Amino acid sequence: MEYGSFQAEEFGDLQRLVDGLFYDRRAIDRLDLIVQAEILDLAPDLMEIVNLLPPGYYDRQSLCDQLNSALAAHGWGAVYGTVE
Repeated sequence: MEYGSFQAEEFGDLQRLVDGLFYDRRAIDRLDLIVQAEILDLAPDLMEIVNLLPPGYYDRQSLCDQLNSALAAHGWGAVYGTVE
């Protein structure tokens, strides 16, 4: 699929996922992230990004760093948005 410089319909979905996970928590583990992403039925490209995270516990900043690194490596930051 050629992405060019458009924003996907799913733009911002990862940000909403992160916001929801950290609404009332300071840290999550990778399994929490994957389960919530599956519940939200994220697009296959976004599930690929989520599944790239190594096992472990993440505070918000470390999770965002990992997700943004994976998005950048795929060149998808402009298409799907980065997370904070």
